Amino acid sequence: MIFRKKPKKRVEPRFADHPSKRAAADFSVTDDDRAARPPKKRTKKATARKAPAKAKSGTKRRKNNRSAKGRSRNRGRGFIGGLFYWSFIMCIWGGIGIVGIVAYYGAQMPSASTWQIPDRPPNVKIVSVNGALVANRGTTGGAAVGLHDMSPYIPQAIIAIEDRRYYSHFGFDPIGFIRAMMRNVMSGRLVQGGSTITQQLAKNLFLSPERTMGRKVQELLLALWLEQKYSKSQILEMYLNRVYFGSGAYGVEAASRRYFNKSARDVSLPQAALLAGLVKAPSRLSPAKNPQAAEARSQIVLSAMRAQGMVSDSEMTAALSGPTTKAAAYWTGSENYVADHVMDQVQELIGEIKQDVIVDTTVDLSLQKFGEEAIRELIAENGEKLKVSQGALVSIDGTGAVRAMVGGYDYANSQFDRASEAKRQPGSSFKPFVFLAALENGMTPNSVRNDAPIRIGKWSPENYNGKYYGQVTLTTALSKSLNSVAAQLIMENGAGNVAKTAHRMGITSKLEANASLSLGTSEVTLLELTSAYTPFATGGYRAKPHMVQRITTMEGKVLYEHIPQSARVISADVAGMMNAMMAQTVRNGTARGAKFNHAAAGKTGTSQSNRDAWFIGYTRNLTTGVWFGNDDGSPMKGITGGGLPVKAWHSFMVKAHEGVPVADLPGYQPITIVPQQRPNDLMVQRPSVPVGGSNAANLEQQVLDNRITASNPRPKVGVGENVAGNDKPRSLVDIILGR
Repeated sequence: MIFRKKPKKRVEPRFADHPSKRAAADFSVTDDDRAARPPKKRTKKATARKAPAKAKSGTKRRKNNRSAKGRSRNRGRGFIGGLFYWSFIMCIWGGIGIVGIVAYYGAQMPSASTWQIPDRPPNVKIVSVNGALVANRGTTGGAAVGLHDMSPYIPQAIIAIEDRRYYSHFGFDPIGFIRAMMRNVMSGRLVQGGSTITQQLAKNLFLSPERTMGRKVQELLLALWLEQKYSKSQILEMYLNRVYFGSGAYGVEAASRRYFNKSARDVSLPQAALLAGLVKAPSRLSPAKNPQAAEARSQIVLSAMRAQGMVSDSEMTAALSGPTTKAAAYWTGSENYVADHVMDQVQELIGEIKQDVIVDTTVDLSLQKFGEEAIRELIAENGEKLKVSQGALVSIDGTGAVRAMVGGYDYANSQFDRASEAKRQPGSSFKPFVFLAALENGMTPNSVRNDAPIRIGKWSPENYNGKYYGQVTLTTALSKSLNSVAAQLIMENGAGNVAKTAHRMGITSKLEANASLSLGTSEVTLLELTSAYTPFATGGYRAKPHMVQRITTMEGKVLYEHIPQSARVISADVAGMMNAMMAQTVRNGTARGAKFNHAAAGKTGTSQSNRDAWFIGYTRNLTTGVWFGNDDGSPMKGITGGGLPVKAWHSFMVKAHEGVPVADLPGYQPITIVPQQRPNDLMVQRPSVPVGGSNAANLEQQVLDNRITASNPRPKVGVGENVAGNDKPRSLVDIILGR
C-alpha cells in the first residue's frame, strides 16, 4: 500500500495577527498602514491609564490648533475675496447702469453741435445829465463786469465756499460730490450740494430749476461741454455775471449796487464774503430780509477763505469786526422813480431792447436829492400831526427837460409814481388857464370884477373861508385865489375855450368843459400841470417835457437822440401880463412863503376838503410843481397849497438856485405889455431897476396901472353875454355846460 503524505494545512490570509508574528510575505494591513486611524473605543480603564500622558496629548493639541487657525485663515481669505469679487461685479453693473442712464437722457438733448451760450438779458444803464449812474434796469439789474475788473475778493470768496477745487476738476468734482453725500447721510437731510460752479452755470444757462435725475444728468453733460469749450476764467466770469443774489439782483454788479450802493469794482472783503454767502439761499439770506442770517453766513465764507490761505488772520479779524450790512427791502431813493419812468419810454423810443444800452437822461441828481429831502423832511415832521403821508415834486427847465422828479415819500415802501401817474384835482392851481383865456379875449390884469357870492344853476362856488372882497382887479383875484371871480371868468369866456387853452399850454388829460373846471375839478398829473406852466417862464414858448436825452449802445452807437423843439403857444405880452399877475401871488398872495432872492411867480391850489394841496411856481430857470396828499384820498388836516407845498418849493428852489445868476421873468424886461390886437393901448416900457430890488414890485405895478389908465378900456363881458369867438348867443344851459 502506498502511503500518501498528509496534506499541509491551508493558510488563509488574516489581518488580525500581531505584528511581531507576521512574516515578511504576509498581506495583512495594520493600523499604521491606514490613511487615518479609526477612533478607538475608550474604556474607563483605558481612560484612566492614559490620563497621565500629557506630553503626547499636548503635542497633538498644538497640531490641531495650527490646523484650526489655517482653516479660519482660509475662511477669512475666502470672505474678503468674495467681497472684492462681488463688489467688482456690482461696480461693473453699476457702471453699465450709469452709462445707460446717461445715454438715455443724453439722447433726449439736442445735438452738441447746436449748443451755444444764450445771450445775457440786456441791461439798461440809466445815467444823469452829468453821467452819474441813476440806476440799472432790466432782468439782470446790472451791467456785465469782467473778471479782472471786479474786486478780486469776489471770485476768491465764491470759489472758497462754492467750489474749492474749481481749478483742478473737469466740470464734475467726485471728491466734493462724495463728501457732500456723506454729510447729507450723516445729517439725515440735504445740507450740502455737490454741484460745481460749472454745473451751477450750466443749470442757470440751459435748464429748469426742477430737481430730477434727468435734469442732473443733463447738467453734468452740459458742464463737461462748458469745460471743454471755455476756459476756467471765462466760465467763472459768466457765472458771476448771471448768478442770482436775491432781492431781484442778478450778477455781482447788480447785487453790489443793490446792497452796498457801489460798483462790484469797489467791493471790500467782508462785502464779497456776504455776496458769496447769498448764493446758497439768496431769498432767505438776503440782507434786505435777514441781515443777521446774511452776516452769519458771511463769517462762514471768511473762515473758508482763511482755511484755504486766501486771506490772512489780520484781514479776517478786520472783516469780522465790521458792522452788519443792512439793505432796504426794496430799492430806495427817489431816483428810482426816474428810472421807472425812463424804462416806460425806452421801448417806445427804440423798440425791443436786444443789447446793453446806456440812457442819458436830463435829470440832475443834485436837484433830485434836494427835491427828495424837501418832501421827506416835511412829511417826517408833519405827517402824523397833519395827516399827510405822500408828496411829489417835478422840476422842468425852459427846454422841457425834466431836471428832477420825486414820485413819493419813500420808493422802498411804495413804487407808485405820484408825479407822472397819479391824477388828482388841481384845485385853484388850474385857475391861471382861466385867467389866461380871459386875457387872450381882451381883458387885462386890471380889469375889475365883483367878488361876491355867485350862483350858476345849482352850483354856488364859495371863496376860501367864505370871505369876499367886492370890486377887485384880476390880479388881486388871482393872487388871493377868489373862486367867485374865476367862476365868472369861465362863464364869460366859455369852459370849452378854457379847456382848449389848457391843452394848448400842455395839459394832456381829458378836461370836463363845465363851469366847475374853473376851480380845478378835472384831474391832472403833477408832471403835465408843471409842464403847462413852463410857457409863462419862457415868454410864451412851450417844449414837450422829456427825460430821455439820448440812447446809445455800449460801443457808442446812437439809437435815439432827442431833438429840441418848441413852439409859441401864447404871445409875449400875454405871457408878461400873466407873470405880473402870478408874481403878486408870491409877493403878497397865497404863496408869500415862496419868496427868495430870485424873481418868482406861481399859483397855489387846494382841492375840496383839503384832499390835495398844490403849488406850481417858476423862475426864469426852473418851473417846479409840488403836491401833497394821501393815496386813499382822505382829507389832510388844514393843509392848503400855501402851506407844505410852498415850503417844499421854497426849500428846493433856494438850493437849486445857489450860484445861479439872478434873472427876471419875461414881462419884467422892456416889453409890450398890452396885447397886439389892441393898437390904441399905450405901450409903456418898464424902467430899468436892479434885479430883486425892493422897489421892483411897486414899479411894475405902477407901470401896469399907468398903462391901464391911459388905454382905451375894452367893454366888460358879463355873465351869459356873447363873447369873442362865439358865433351865436348862448343859453343858460350852454353856459353851465360850457358849450
